[in-house]
Formats: sequence, C-alpha cells, structure tokens
Amino acid sequence: MREKILGFLVWVLYTCLLKTWKVELIEHPEMQELMKNNKPFIMAHWHGDELALVQLASRYKMATLSSKSKDGAIMTYFLEKLGAQVVRGSSSRGAVSGLLGLIKLIRKGHVSSFAVDGPKGPRFKAKPGILETSKNLKVPIICGGAAADRAWVFDKAWNKAFLPKPFARVCIVWTKPWNLLSIDIDPNNPELLEKVESSLHAAKQQALEIIAGSIR
Repeated sequence: MREKILGFLVWVLYTCLLKTWKVELIEHPEMQELMKNNKPFIMAHWHGDELALVQLASRYKMATLSSKSKDGAIMTYFLEKLGAQVVRGSSSRGAVSGLLGLIKLIRKGHVSSFAVDGPKGPRFKAKPGILETSKNLKVPIICGGAAADRAWVFDKAWNKAFLPKPFARVCIVWTKPWNLLSIDIDPNNPELLEKVESSLHAAKQQALEIIAGSIR
C-alpha cells in the first residue's frame, strides 16, 4: 500500500509538471511508418533520460521492465498510471521471467522500452539484453535521447537522472530504425553493442543541440 501511495503522489507531481512543459518530439519518418502500420519495435535509451521519456508511454503503447525492489514497485505504479505495461524483473533479479514477460507484451503489439545501461550501470555501456530481444523477435531497434533547457539532476543517483523543471523546453529525438536481421548474431558482440551506444549518443547530442539552439 505504501508503494502505491508514493507512486500515486509521484504521478500527480509528474503530470502537473508535464502540463507546463513545451515538448518537441522528433521521430524519424521510418519510425512513423512503423507506428502507422502497427509494426513492433524496440526503443533504446540511456538511464537518466527516463523521466523525460515516460510521458510518451501511452503514445507508444509502451512496455518496459521494472525492478522487484520497493523503488521498482513505486515506479511500476507510476508507469502504469501513465499508460505503460510493466513487467517486474531486471538483469539481477527475475531476469528470465522479466524478459519473457516483456517478449509476450511485444508480441501482443506493445512497443518495448529499454534503458540499455541498467539496472546499475556503468553509465553509457550497453548491455546485451536489447540485442537478444531484437534477435528473438526480429524487430528493429530505435535509439532515442532527451534533453531539457532546465532540469533538476539527481546527482546522488548512479544514473544522474534529470527531471525537467516547470515550463522547461524538452526535446526528444528518435533516430532511424536498424535491424539485426541475422539469427546468428551474438548479442554480446562488442561491435554491435558499440553501434547501440553510438546511436544513443547521436540521438542525445541532437536533442542537446536543438535545446542549445532554442536558448540562443
């Protein structure tokens, strides 16, 4: 009950802030085509961007993983209030059941959201889970990044998450989808993981540049 109450309070605070934000959403045309045709895909992002991205949970019919911790319970309630489908599990606890649950939701038409450097870092180092899921389901990966012109940064958290302040301008960028295609690919392949990281850095940099241009 405590987690639900806290989750509800977080949702109320977040939705109040969201109503004040000016959000610029940039989706690659091929991503929009996938959405138009109800084709599944996987959205990849860095830990730290999630508080700017979760506003899109309903738009993308988002499905994601949340840890089995007490904090994960709060986040689960919060995400579900925003319209997301949540599977409890992580790479350290409930990994197999969590991933299987996520795969089931994707097969039902949900879009998966992966914080690829989780659950505990290191920051900006992609883990193989997203490649494994893309390989098994044969669905493309779309990398995204978010930035805001003013935000609170949670410096004590390992992921340095940020929450846009009231009346912030927020930019979210999704890059061109890319496919793995071959069933023979190794999700632990360093070159493929580096490709994920490079795409994520590019999306983040584009979002930052757009925000910087709006400030000038």
